[in-house]
Amino acid sequence: MDQMPAEVQSAPVTVQEAYQFAAANPDVMKNIPCYCGCGNIGHTSNYSCYVSRVDEKGVITFDNHALGCSICVDITQDAMRLLKEGKTVPEIKAYVDATYGKYGTSNMP
Repeated sequence: MDQMPAEVQSAPVTVQEAYQFAAANPDVMKNIPCYCGCGNIGHTSNYSCYVSRVDEKGVITFDNHALGCSICVDITQDAMRLLKEGKTVPEIKAYVDATYGKYGTSNMP
């Protein structure tokens, strides 16, 4: 947590957990869509709600979008839970699509 921005460090625990999980699991989160409408700001997965870039040295620049978006955080919390239950990334994506599709359009191309 000490490498997270101050805004994330002072956020609710569920938001902190979501940021930590997204940063630590790009291989999962880059394959999970978001349905909050953030595709309009260039996000291409739920991962982009948390991380805007990673430089060549591995330094992460965090996106503050998920700080104020419960849909982003809920999707990540569901992904965390389903991964712990042994679900595959395609199964998690299918769950997210079925559960959150009612909120809008997927941000994944």
